[in-house]
Amino acid sequence: MEVEHVEAVLGALKCLYWSCLSDYFPCLWGWDVDGKEKVIKEANETIRRCQDPIIDERIRQWRSGERKEMDDLLDVFITLKDELINQPYLMAKATKEIDLVVGKENRMVQESDIDKLNYVKACAREAFRLHPLLPFNAPHVATQDTIVGGYFIPKGSSALLSRYGLGRNPKTWTNSLKFDPERHLKGDGDNDEVVLTEHDLRFVSFSTGRRGCIAAMLGTCMTTMLLARLLQCFAWSPTGNAKFVDLTEADDQLSLATPLKAFPVTRLTPDLYPVI
Repeated sequence: MEVEHVEAVLGALKCLYWSCLSDYFPCLWGWDVDGKEKVIKEANETIRRCQDPIIDERIRQWRSGERKEMDDLLDVFITLKDELINQPYLMAKATKEIDLVVGKENRMVQESDIDKLNYVKACAREAFRLHPLLPFNAPHVATQDTIVGGYFIPKGSSALLSRYGLGRNPKTWTNSLKFDPERHLKGDGDNDEVVLTEHDLRFVSFSTGRRGCIAAMLGTCMTTMLLARLLQCFAWSPTGNAKFVDLTEADDQLSLATPLKAFPVTRLTPDLYPVI
């Protein structure tokens, strides 16, 4: 079963960047004209058949109280509760920074404030590290023999970079599965500006190099402004009687298994909120 599982995982990764005719002609969806849908479906079914019973049993053990100590990475994933809403003291620190820089009575966060909101940017940077949008980057081919990270890559080899693996690499990041914005603050955290780009490829945000995102500065500005205004305008908490927000990832992608829900309470003077 172990051999079958590994072969299915490698087979699924091989299919990751396949193109099917149905991608270009939606009317063919379900007909599997080129046979690729069958290959992917069989690989996914094998992976789920081998993995799901183990995962389901481990979840049952934690929910019943039978299991109370973490022995491996699966236990960490099941019990992991991170991000700002689930760690109120981190949210309070980010909100305090905004209040000190901007205030609560006169105006909203502006683009000119971004340089001074280092802790807010550190929170966004940590989110990029832990929760990349995609599991892999686009494939690249080595144009010459090279060594990257101690690994020899021959000319003509295809290189597939794991965004997920980079950001959670325990050799690079201490407590790599913990949401900890402090790790991105340099020195005393006040004098050195935090940026969302990562040129050393310890994780991937807007990519880097000649093929890096040309709108990295715009993306940084939009991300910081959105997060800062959400924190400035509202106090957030889990909905209903929930003690934390469920951040469990979906089985087949990095998005959440259930929609993100949180309860907002206004925290500014009423005149600062636009009338819709």
